[in-house]
Amino acid sequence: MAPFLKRLWKLKNAFVIVLTPLLLLPLPLLIQTKEARCGYVIALMAVYWCTEAMPLAVTALLPAVLFPMLGVLESGKVCMQYLKDTNMLFLGGLMVAVAVEHWNLHKRIALRVLLVVGVRPALLMLGFMVTTAFLSMWISNTATTAMMVPIAQAVLEQLDSSEAEADQLEIDNGQMNSGYEPDKKPAKSEEAKDRPGNGHVMSIEEGEGLAEERRQIRKEKYVNLSKGMSLSVCYAASIGGTATLTGTTPNLILKGQIDELFPANGDVVNFATWFGFAFPNMMLMLVLAWFWLQFMFMGFNFKETFGCGGQVSEKDRKASQVIKDELKKLGSMTFAEGGILTVFVLLVVLWFTREPGFMPGWATVLFNKDGKQFVTDGTVAIFMALVLFVIPSKLPSCFCSGGGREGEESQKIKAPKALLDWDTVHQKMPWNILLLLGGGFALAKGSEASGLSVWLGHELAPLQSIPPAAIAVLLCLLVATFTECSSNVATTTLFLPILASMAQEIELHPLYIMLPCTLCASLAFMLPVATPPNAIVFSYGNLKVVDMAKTGFMLNIIGVLSITLALNTWGTVIFQLDTFPSWANTTRGPP
Repeated sequence: MAPFLKRLWKLKNAFVIVLTPLLLLPLPLLIQTKEARCGYVIALMAVYWCTEAMPLAVTALLPAVLFPMLGVLESGKVCMQYLKDTNMLFLGGLMVAVAVEHWNLHKRIALRVLLVVGVRPALLMLGFMVTTAFLSMWISNTATTAMMVPIAQAVLEQLDSSEAEADQLEIDNGQMNSGYEPDKKPAKSEEAKDRPGNGHVMSIEEGEGLAEERRQIRKEKYVNLSKGMSLSVCYAASIGGTATLTGTTPNLILKGQIDELFPANGDVVNFATWFGFAFPNMMLMLVLAWFWLQFMFMGFNFKETFGCGGQVSEKDRKASQVIKDELKKLGSMTFAEGGILTVFVLLVVLWFTREPGFMPGWATVLFNKDGKQFVTDGTVAIFMALVLFVIPSKLPSCFCSGGGREGEESQKIKAPKALLDWDTVHQKMPWNILLLLGGGFALAKGSEASGLSVWLGHELAPLQSIPPAAIAVLLCLLVATFTECSSNVATTTLFLPILASMAQEIELHPLYIMLPCTLCASLAFMLPVATPPNAIVFSYGNLKVVDMAKTGFMLNIIGVLSITLALNTWGTVIFQLDTFPSWANTTRGPP
């Protein structure tokens, strides 16, 4: 019986793929309206996305087939949704990120920051979290986590071995270890007065007993430290991705949905406004997460944490040497790294100054006249990505040679490679995300064209009697729970069109509920399968599911409260969330 059930379980995806459309078929057959047919497609994609019976990107292609066949939307209009301005923003931003990864600039930045922070356990954790969060703002969360976890493990192993050597040396010398003391100290026995440091010379048996006792204490300490450090990296990657518009896919989905559903919004969500809202919230969440992880796995010892009045120990020096050795392996900064860094900084500056909000940006002065958005963040991203294919990765020989022998001139002169080539982009670019974004935009367009959005808005009208703040908190908790068992892309794609319709019906600023729910979709802290960074740290084998669930549950609550605070304070000022904007009042028909 057991082998038969195992075989059935292996075929579960096939059963889901075949049975789901059959079980949902009564919906369009019994309710023969365009809204029901659109709802059928959305329900089918929701099941496929949540179960991952088919690859997420393949599921995202279903609207291109089902919407035309069911008479929801013409094929031409559906296919146009798969390559919009938001997709171009994602493509350009990811090309720059691929170049940063390709030339190892991100690793150099990470190691430099860690050397500045130091290797005291709590500050080391803070250093890893800050570095990981900063890198995740610009490159993928998965790549950042995969790079940072091995560095963290290497530093911890060096700290452990250095402390073991110091303990053994002090035992051999008959002296007590005055270094780091764990929070859970063993009870002092009556024999403590006979231990080293009290003028007593240990016997061999006493020395072995003390060595074993310290080994157990040290093992427990570094197991907890390893768990906390691993979780700090994956959590910081997820938190950091929320700070920028291109940091993680749900942010771009919100941008695309707002532009699709409310085309007259006046570019309310751009790189500058998003950063102004999300970056302070990211910093707040990061600090609170650090305190929580320290409480869970290290305890609070401010003297040890901040090194008040202490000197740098030998184990700290050796751990720092590990980081220095890793940095030494990278060599001196190359021309390619300098070029990538220049392009990256220029890209960020152009994003911030394009339309800063408090003053006319360069795009408004030069291009975007008569109220038309000719130049967007996507334009800037693609332009800077194209520059990477032009700038050479090293100076041509004619600029750096000092007049060699005549025989060398006969050698073939090869032009240096560019900072980025198409083979690298093709290999490292997550092309599936482009299809996921397109599938989400197609769903939003289908919901709007079929009238499903309007119908859902009417059904949710009773929520108008609930205070907006309460609605936001409840929806944030719902999305944060849902995203634990579904990808954050699928979660935002399914929820945002519904939330937009609800906001229009109850005359609430759409961003007041769409913005926090988008951020909450990235709060996948409880399960290893919830997000790739969680899976990466779990694969190292030092974590149990209960460790992640216990720690992540509280972090989810912290995240929801932090986002709610940001929404009702500086978020309200930046986006004017206390008013119902005229561009959202589209239920009476477009002007």
